[in-house]
This record gives sequence, C-alpha cells and structure tokens, in this order.
Amino acid sequence: MAATRMHIDPDVGIPDLVRSLKDDSKRLMQDEIRLGKLELHDDVQRAGHGSLWLGASFAVGLVALVLATFAAATLIGRLASGHMWIGAAIVGVVEIAVGIGLIKHGRSVFAEPSYSLEQTRKGLAEIKG
Repeated sequence: MAATRMHIDPDVGIPDLVRSLKDDSKRLMQDEIRLGKLELHDDVQRAGHGSLWLGASFAVGLVALVLATFAAATLIGRLASGHMWIGAAIVGVVEIAVGIGLIKHGRSVFAEPSYSLEQTRKGLAEIKG
C-alpha cells in the first residue's frame, strides 16, 4: 500500500479532528493485527517445515546407528572365529558404557547452577557503579 497525501483543511474543528484520529487509530490497529497474523502464519509454517526435516534427520540417523551397531557386532564376531554373540556382547557393553557416560555428563551439567546469588549481587554492584 502506498502512502496517500491528505489535504488538511484549516477550518476543521476539534470534534472532527478527534473523529479522524479515532478512525485512523482503528484502521492502524486493524492493519497491525492483520500484519501480525501474516507474520505468525509464516513463522508457524517455517517451524513446521523445520520440525519435519528435524524428524526425518533423526530417523535417518537412528537407522544409521542401528546399521553401524550391526556392522560392528558382525565384524567383531567374525574376528572372534565366527562367534557372533561375542561381537554383539562387546558392542552392547560399549554402547551401554557410552550411554552411562552421557547420562553422567548430562546430570553434571544440570547440577551446575547457572548463576549464584553472590555473582548476581556483584553484577548489580558493577552496574550501579
């Protein structure tokens, strides 16, 4: 929409100016609401597409990890004179150990406070000068 130039009549009274302000404010609010709806629709649509791609990449990654597990178990089993159960057991133990390590790391990250009261007070004192 292009801006239009309005002719200003010097003989217009205050009630007419107030009425014009009311009408312009109403139109501006409606335009802002319409713009907000369009922006929200676009953001929701992009989030949906991003979620779809994220889910697809998770599924592909999961399948790749399962295939890597089978390949590692088979390789170790063949190296163990064809005893596939040994390969499966070794790969299983390694994956469980990695999982436990990741859980411990995640718990330690959550256990650390993001800030302390002393740090907050020090920061406020620096801001105040």
